[in-house]
Amino acid sequence: MRLLAGTVFDRPPRCERCNELESDCRCTPAEPSRQPPEAQSAQLAVEKRKGGRQVTVVRGLSHNDTDLADLLTRLRNLCGAGGTVRDGALEIQGSHLERIRGELLSIGYRVKAIRG
Repeated sequence: MRLLAGTVFDRPPRCERCNELESDCRCTPAEPSRQPPEAQSAQLAVEKRKGGRQVTVVRGLSHNDTDLADLLTRLRNLCGAGGTVRDGALEIQGSHLERIRGELLSIGYRVKAIRG
């Protein structure tokens, strides 16, 4: 006898909408509902890192409602600097507070600048 025989975990997964096996399902995948930029607030700060380097950090954006990778690419291209997504926050190398603030406002985000 198998360990999970006769339990929910033993049965093949089924689609929640049509109840067909997932391999046979023809349903279109549901689009994730995203919160618009106007309903999100971003906190901006310039932080000092090791060696006296400065990093502009964008926090407070929902990673489920925002494509952080695309936004990071847009902000890096705007500033001409490198950056990364770390712990749900965008980090752009250098002090670009006003530039990033203006871009986020033009996209539609509410922005609060925190001097750090």
